[in-house]
Amino acid sequence: MFEHIIPKYNYWIYITLMMIGLYAMISKNNLVKKIIGMNIFQTAIILFYVSIGAKRGATIPIIEHSHGHGMIDVTRYINPLPHVLMLTAIVVSVATLGVALALAVKVYKRYGTLEEDEILKKIKEE
Repeated sequence: MFEHIIPKYNYWIYITLMMIGLYAMISKNNLVKKIIGMNIFQTAIILFYVSIGAKRGATIPIIEHSHGHGMIDVTRYINPLPHVLMLTAIVVSVATLGVALALAVKVYKRYGTLEEDEILKKIKEE
């Protein structure tokens, strides 16, 4: 059993990070803790996709001097698509984090707290 688990230790790390992020988003009442949990979850997904785009013994996909002589062995090259998509995901993640933190500041200014239960109580009183 361990011969199947140990070579894929990185996937277990990603799963652990995802579960930590999911736990923080679901169980915490503080809005900043929820936001940080969301960021941990996003980071775990980005790390997962970058890791599946890597290939041992492969090189970057720049083909030199092919001139139409024979077939190109695509197994020797790394697929750049997951890395490019994850660059976009990192930008979206940073933007999401910034907007969420800005909204948390606005919520704090309005209600004087970042605890979800207290905010909901104050909303019902209005």
